[in-house]
Amino acid sequence: MAKDKKKKEEEKPKKSGLQAFLKKRAPFYLAAVALIVISAQSVLSEKNFENSLPELSGEEQMVLDTLLNYNAGVESKLSVKEVIKNQIDEEYPDENIYRHKKTVLDLSAINVNLDEYNVILNFKSYKGEMNFDWNVNVETNTITPNNPESKHVIDVVTFS
Repeated sequence: MAKDKKKKEEEKPKKSGLQAFLKKRAPFYLAAVALIVISAQSVLSEKNFENSLPELSGEEQMVLDTLLNYNAGVESKLSVKEVIKNQIDEEYPDENIYRHKKTVLDLSAINVNLDEYNVILNFKSYKGEMNFDWNVNVETNTITPNNPESKHVIDVVTFS
């Protein structure tokens, strides 16, 4: 009879240690994975100046890149993009304004003639607006400001 009990115990499949371990702790691991996914999503979807710019067609994107990367020569330390970002950061120092639902960044690039485009960048938020207007010559890579705010940006780039 004692042998029969031993045989029955031996015939019973034993749970592996790993299965028992995971079964007890599965909710904790699932919660940890969910927290990692949520935090990674917030980091990956971070709203900033570059992410807020609308998508443009190939030629318009080339004009925008020419404008935003303009740095007035080798001596300049700043580009147009950095100056605009700095102006926005100075206006909204303690917040990520790009996450605000009333923040809109409009951009248009209109072909004026063969080599010249008119680029208008409007930044609108709950506090007000910043309007920038330039003419960009893609052949000569020259930027001509059309309003005082745009001229200030070009002056900062040129004299930095």
